[in-house]
Amino acid sequence: MAIRRSATKRNGLPMIVQLRLTPTPAQADALAAAVQVCNQAATAVSRLAWQHRVFAVVELHRLAYYEVRGQVAGLGAQAAVRAIARVAGAYANRRASKKRAHIFRPHGAVPYDARLMSFNRDARTVSLWTPTGRVTVSYVGRPEDLKAVEALPLGEADLICRRGVWLLQVALILPKPVVREPVHGFVGVDQGVANLAVTCDGAVLPGPALAGSVDGNGHVRTLRERRHRQRRRLQKKGTSAARRVLRRLSGREHRMMTDLNHQISKHVVREAERTGRGIALEDLQGIRGRVRVHRFQRRTLHNWAFAQQITFTRYKAARAGVAFVLVDPAYTSQACPECGWVSRANRPARGRFVCQRCGLAGHADHIAARNIAARGIAGWAVINQPHATGLPSARRDRESKPPASTSGS
Repeated sequence: MAIRRSATKRNGLPMIVQLRLTPTPAQADALAAAVQVCNQAATAVSRLAWQHRVFAVVELHRLAYYEVRGQVAGLGAQAAVRAIARVAGAYANRRASKKRAHIFRPHGAVPYDARLMSFNRDARTVSLWTPTGRVTVSYVGRPEDLKAVEALPLGEADLICRRGVWLLQVALILPKPVVREPVHGFVGVDQGVANLAVTCDGAVLPGPALAGSVDGNGHVRTLRERRHRQRRRLQKKGTSAARRVLRRLSGREHRMMTDLNHQISKHVVREAERTGRGIALEDLQGIRGRVRVHRFQRRTLHNWAFAQQITFTRYKAARAGVAFVLVDPAYTSQACPECGWVSRANRPARGRFVCQRCGLAGHADHIAARNIAARGIAGWAVINQPHATGLPSARRDRESKPPASTSGS
């Protein structure tokens, strides 16, 4: 019998909340042992999978379950099942690029499911499996996260130890709102390296529209260049003090860009919701392989977090019931939104657009955002149009296929 997802998961939206655990020293040791045992088991299963070239979760379970339980002391039955599922997931999308068996870090995040943990929402405690038995640990968090944990269905969770702080990242299911029809068009957003985002309304993000410590895109580039020079200088020095500073600085730039992308996506979704419009972004998948740049610009291109901005905007739009569509990015910055003339000569400079036919002039990113908004309207119409014949699709309904010929030919 096929395993089907529940209606709540199928019709809901995923959400991750982070809780901070407050274990005693003895409980912290037990949690550390659980993390180490689970990662050791996952590495053992990964080596078996690579040796026998078995990557499907069912076949891998038959191959590795009893062997890994006998090999790793203290490993529980459900912990072994989760370790096998982790290995199958690790090889699912990257099997072709793997040259050797996947090794799991000894202190990496460990997934917990409903059989390995249970919540007492009234007491705000969680019972977690460890090799020495269950431990009941109190948790704290932001008020909105605690409220979500108390009210929403709970999924799996990841147990993480980050610099001595124990965290539990819990998956929740939000009710999925109905997507409203974009009656007033779309908010087109042009993503770029020089300007992270420019909307068709003329807002440059980050900029005055976002309240924060970052003044604008020039400030972002200055901060990133400063971090790059600092890392290069410390790595070249190579002393223990330099490595200590590198550990302290690790992830700081990533956290800054993640926060900026959250602010940008929140502003775009809020503006679309306020004006009754949808959101249109460019489908930039594979752009790093298509675009050829000078070797001095490769680091800038490969540090461009456009996929994260698309992901943030997509899920925020889904939560708000705002229509979201990805459009073809071809020639968006070379086409005139007024007369439709497409030419490379329309871009006399990087940030300048001047139409050679009708004379429309403006910032190139703003012109691109206007073209993206227009393509969003066309793309949304294609997505929502009914079947051309008015009949059921032959791909979805077997009865709509023509009857098989009874002749012998």
